[in-house]
Amino acid sequence: MMFIFITNIFYMMFSKEIKSALLNSSSKALATSFNDQLNVVPVSSVKVKGDEIWLIDYFFNKTKSNFLNNPNVALTFWTDTSGYQIKAKVSYLTVGGDYEIAKEWISEIHPERMIKGLLILEIDQIFNISIN
Repeated sequence: MMFIFITNIFYMMFSKEIKSALLNSSSKALATSFNDQLNVVPVSSVKVKGDEIWLIDYFFNKTKSNFLNNPNVALTFWTDTSGYQIKAKVSYLTVGGDYEIAKEWISEIHPERMIKGLLILEIDQIFNISIN
């Protein structure tokens, strides 16, 4: 594992190992907050594009309201006792090239689902939450 030391905080790199853990984890949850309204939801459709994480909005309500007002989110994923938390800033798209790519991707794996939007997470920090 690679670490970069910046102002007394260790930041993990978004390595192939962490990307694989994200894509193959058995559980994933996205946390948002705004005006003391904390919200945590399970997420299912996840794609890694370079160093970005793509999540699909099928039915976000409070979650969407929160991240539109406060783009700081946390995505936590784990299998058994191994996992990571990623803190990120989210961008939300409902039109454009990336949105169209996301629609096509989802139509192939979940043709019955209709997407409302694409969340693109730009990573700020990664933390190992594994129990050793």
